[in-house]
Amino acid sequence: MRAPVLRAGWLTQAFVHRAYSPGEVQRLLPRGLEVDTFDGAAWVGVTAFVMAGVRPQGSPLGLPSFAETNLRTYVRDRDGRDGLRFLSVEVACPVMPAARAVGVPYHLGRLTVARDGETLTCTGIRHGGGPRHDLAVRPGAPLRPTPRDVWLTSRWRAYTRRFGALRETPVEHAPWPLRTARLERAEETLTRAAGLPPSGSEPIAHFSDGVRGVRLGVPRPLRHTSPEGGSR
Repeated sequence: MRAPVLRAGWLTQAFVHRAYSPGEVQRLLPRGLEVDTFDGAAWVGVTAFVMAGVRPQGSPLGLPSFAETNLRTYVRDRDGRDGLRFLSVEVACPVMPAARAVGVPYHLGRLTVARDGETLTCTGIRHGGGPRHDLAVRPGAPLRPTPRDVWLTSRWRAYTRRFGALRETPVEHAPWPLRTARLERAEETLTRAAGLPPSGSEPIAHFSDGVRGVRLGVPRPLRHTSPEGGSR
């Protein structure tokens, strides 16, 4: 990425994924995005972490650290490029919802990410008494990622939609240092609020101590390559 606009660290991250039928997820996606699948299933993840050192590129000053939890799924655009689609983003920092201007579905709430002995607990409730979550994971040993582990945790662009137009935001960071995780509790109403039924599948949990030096680019309108080599 030649010209990042923001830098940050994503620390102490818990991933909790469940499988869905592709049709259940596809109906939540805007035109121009197709659900991505692994082993025939669509996947929806609740990821909770600490956002640290958010600052504009070149600025020595950043925001104080704060908790964030996002509900995300995995998609491809019309050219087959994979990425994330956020169904909702819960955040404890009052300035972040300004990013709704570019289509990021931020919601302000009360969130915590805390350790209780060997267990990481991530809780939150949206302001106004809306959706909530209560996750508890026990991190384990370093993990040699399988193809599914990589597929669930590694995406390098996020797709948003604003005023009817799709946009993509490029993201760069080092590979996640993944660890095994035992899920002790996973209670949430984020998926229901997003329009998803109960999954019916066993959740899959991962943990990462996180990555620093995350670089985010400028959200830009999505342009598609035509079969003749032009763009539209």
